[in-house]
Amino acid sequence: MYTIPLIRLGKSLRDMRNSRSMTQAKVAQLANVPRLKVIQVERGDPSVSMKAYAAIAKALGAELTLTPSRRPTLEEARAFFAYNE
Repeated sequence: MYTIPLIRLGKSLRDMRNSRSMTQAKVAQLANVPRLKVIQVERGDPSVSMKAYAAIAKALGAELTLTPSRRPTLEEARAFFAYNE
């Protein structure tokens, strides 16, 4: 399974949450999901539904959109292989 886009998405959502000075608990409350789900999304967990990713994005004032894919950066590839070891 190609999970680097999910890892990138999770990092973007975490960065967005941090830039808004919001806690995971607050985002979970706004998204109506458990805090553990926010943690999983921020890690880019592929077992989490896209509905949860979308709910968390909405809680942060964002939305999910599709863009053409790109190759992962060297840093993203290293993170992917370190995550899967």
